[in-house]
Amino acid sequence: MKKETKIGKYRKNQKGFGLVKLEDQEEEIYIAKENCLNALNGDTVSIEIISPKDKANDKKEEGKIVKIIRHEKNTIVGTFQKNRNFGFVVPDDKNFGTDIFISKSNWGKARNNHKVLVKLIKYPEKGKNAEGEIIEIIGGVNEAGVDMISLIKQYELPYKFAEEVVDEARKFGTKINSEDFANRKDLREDIIFTIDGEDAKDLDDAIHVEKLPNGNYKLDVHIADVSHYVREKSELDKEAYLRGTSIYMLGRVIPMLPRELSNGICSLNAQEDRFTLSCTMEVNNKGKV
Repeated sequence: MKKETKIGKYRKNQKGFGLVKLEDQEEEIYIAKENCLNALNGDTVSIEIISPKDKANDKKEEGKIVKIIRHEKNTIVGTFQKNRNFGFVVPDDKNFGTDIFISKSNWGKARNNHKVLVKLIKYPEKGKNAEGEIIEIIGGVNEAGVDMISLIKQYELPYKFAEEVVDEARKFGTKINSEDFANRKDLREDIIFTIDGEDAKDLDDAIHVEKLPNGNYKLDVHIADVSHYVREKSELDKEAYLRGTSIYMLGRVIPMLPRELSNGICSLNAQEDRFTLSCTMEVNNKGKV
């Protein structure tokens, strides 16, 4: 009788064993080192259950990988270690599961201790290491900024925008269109100030506050009106939907929208006319709105 198989995502531990997360099950399935079938961290795998959960001994359900359905990655970031006729790349992801063998014909201009991006050309099998080809030299391990670029490459973060997305952003120019003033309230005579920190990469939020004759306060809160430019189903909208958010890293930001918008016409820069979505509220001296 053929055993039932289940499909899940494999998470490898540095010690050699791993765990498989099934979609319809909260607890992960334990996979011993000898039952991992050379699966790599993040792979989608098919497993058979070989041992049930033992609550009395706090033992997880145990499985055996019978097939690798899909490898999660075909590129890896790591450090190149060079010998005379061959080399290895040691992955930054310590759970990846194998160093990557690089033949002399596949290391290009890489030098010892270069941080590199490797394309996998053979996955590990029967005790052999994965094999790869160096397709990009990121820089020396101690060079400034290399660690950030390595993270971007490792997690495949979208640090570049497609040309059609950038073109769409550029069409709006750097000045707001006076033809769009008709349905807007003009608040340019108010004293409005941004509340983002001085090291902020873009300025999204601003406020205006004044005391009213009745002792309460009028508070206006303004946010950049991105929706005026990012229309539904446009290239900008589809790209922003895929990214979901901006990503802030040490000394750099990967924006959700091209800089022509995020740092330009959608940034509330001093002495620049900008469209906003605004909320006006009255607040008493006890903070009640």
